Amino acid sequence: MKLYYFPGACPLATHIVLEWIGKPYEAVRITREQTKQAEYLALNPAGAVPTLVDGDFVLTQSSAILEYLAELNPEAGLLGDSPRERAETRRWLALCNADLHRTFALVFGASFYSGGDDKATGVLKAQATQKLLDLFTIAERRLEGRDWLTGRRSLADPYLYTVLRWADLLGIDLPGMDALRRFQARMQADAGVQAALAAQGLS
Repeated sequence: MKLYYFPGACPLATHIVLEWIGKPYEAVRITREQTKQAEYLALNPAGAVPTLVDGDFVLTQSSAILEYLAELNPEAGLLGDSPRERAETRRWLALCNADLHRTFALVFGASFYSGGDDKATGVLKAQATQKLLDLFTIAERRLEGRDWLTGRRSLADPYLYTVLRWADLLGIDLPGMDALRRFQARMQADAGVQAALAAQGLS
């Protein structure tokens, strides 16, 4: 099994899950330039990461990859045992992938989405940052009295940890979000997380 990634980008969540599962895998660091080359585009036509190669099966998109890994390794308990537990995992995974990640894309790519207009770029960053605070507040309230988003360790937790790292990278303050910071510290101390960070050169 092979995971293609950029350091610190969304494949970090998959990298952590691979460590939690504890089975052999290879992590392949690539550059943005490599993602535009024909060899990689044959695997991932979007020219993005992550890409997971499992034998002759190639899978893209973070949420699909994470669920695939969880279903291959049910003993890891990362998706849930019942329909309701699996729905909870998917709900919080979607918050991280479809809402938080998408909104961060507007901050990271503000100049692109504004067409290079400086004023529009500033407005877009400000609005997207406020939306991020609103979304992190949802996660903060959920984590009050809980160690994990679903009540047990799941696929959603590495994704939330990854986007929290992005908030720190961008200097986005999360005032009063103590439950989120406790969660982040707990994840940071996890052996699988530490191994993934070390492998990506982030520790």
